[in-house]
Amino acid sequence: MGTGPVDVVVVGSGPNGLAAAVTLARAGLSVRAFEAAGSAGGGARTAELTLPGHWHDVCSAVHPMALASPFFRAFDLASKVPFVTPDISYAQVFDGDRSGIAYRDLERTAAELGGAAGASWRRLFAPLLRDQDAVVDFTMKPLLRGARHPLAAAVFGSRVLTTARSVDGGLGTVGGGMLAGLAAHAIGPVSSFGARGTALLLGMLAHAPGGWPIPIGGSQAIVDALVADLVAHGGEVVTETRIDSLRELPSAHAVLLDVTPRALERIGGDLLPSGYRAALRGFRYGDAASKVDFVLDGPVPWADGRLAAAGTLHLAGSAAEVQAGEREVARGRHPEHPYVLVSQPDVADPGRAPAGHQTLWAYTHVPKGSGRDMTEAITARIERFAPDFRDRIVASAAIPASALQLYNANYVDGDIAGGAATFGQLVSRPVLSPTPWRTPLAGVYLCSASTSPGPGVHGMAGWQAARAALADVFGITEAPLAVPR
Repeated sequence: MGTGPVDVVVVGSGPNGLAAAVTLARAGLSVRAFEAAGSAGGGARTAELTLPGHWHDVCSAVHPMALASPFFRAFDLASKVPFVTPDISYAQVFDGDRSGIAYRDLERTAAELGGAAGASWRRLFAPLLRDQDAVVDFTMKPLLRGARHPLAAAVFGSRVLTTARSVDGGLGTVGGGMLAGLAAHAIGPVSSFGARGTALLLGMLAHAPGGWPIPIGGSQAIVDALVADLVAHGGEVVTETRIDSLRELPSAHAVLLDVTPRALERIGGDLLPSGYRAALRGFRYGDAASKVDFVLDGPVPWADGRLAAAGTLHLAGSAAEVQAGEREVARGRHPEHPYVLVSQPDVADPGRAPAGHQTLWAYTHVPKGSGRDMTEAITARIERFAPDFRDRIVASAAIPASALQLYNANYVDGDIAGGAATFGQLVSRPVLSPTPWRTPLAGVYLCSASTSPGPGVHGMAGWQAARAALADVFGITEAPLAVPR
């Protein structure tokens, strides 16, 4: 791998860093990406975490944005990575063998909810689905840039405001629990505007044709496709190379950083203006996740047999229970009844484990920086809804929140979202600007999940930062990757 000058340097090879690198390489520029870890991927790696031949997604596992993201649509990811989409996008699991099932079919979901709750669920999501692309477009850009489709933005915004007025969003026990389970993906207060926006976007995609797809071969397949495209266009990824200062980088016209504001302040150092450094120091990080991967000797023995077909499950109960658990986490406590998110990748991809075994992915929310091994808490929570679950366990591996930052420096104290999803940090992420990827340094851009549009495997921060760099530095206004009409 070379150390000589290039047109562009990218620091960090998560989905956003790779999206930026691919976009710039396709424009005919020489691109070199540096990665501190031994392999590319950031939050989208797949590895043998438990037993040989058993493949687990280290962080992200299910990808609601993989087929909906404007970047991935432009990249044509669907033709490069095989996905399987379960008919059940997610399920909210309650005590007493009850579950709220979110099928890709909105009408079936509403019918099973029944009565006023079903009608309310239909009214909530049907208008969003009719303008799905416009809603995605609005949510994937900085709010200060306005909306290309004002009506769709208004419909989405009105639903955020309406559902935030009550804990259950006015959807009753089961529907309200389902909405709160979605909102908890934001890892914070479930009635906040940021969490409700997350819930509505994820909920809309759950009922979209693309659903919540699972990549065959794990999340690593997405990363491998991006790296292959980068290399095919003359780019390269240099692994096991940590960058601590802009002065360490080879000569380049543009630098794109897939790092947190904290890391940007360190890497930029005294080259950055003091006011901007103060803004970076003021960026807030959110609560944390703690993860456990399991190997089982058969399917999870769910009390509700329908759950065996669900790609994702929220073991959380009612909206009030979800809210109470998230409040405990925010107060620095480990909840007695934690919110546990479970992914069953073998529903779509049985090749993750040898015959007779299955893999199971699970995480829960914990206070930032927690070093607690949550294996027993997660096991007990699953067994509450799947009697005798622990008898199925062949092996397990835990990653406490405190260890997540060692795996990926962008996960500050175990914050897998790259920053708190508050309303303020949705508008100002990390600074108030219609182009928040630009820094005060000419040719230097931030392109991580700590900037717009935030967390998720969608590549949008990298894509938009790269397009800004193309226009600012290289005078290229025709994007080499454009969303097909």
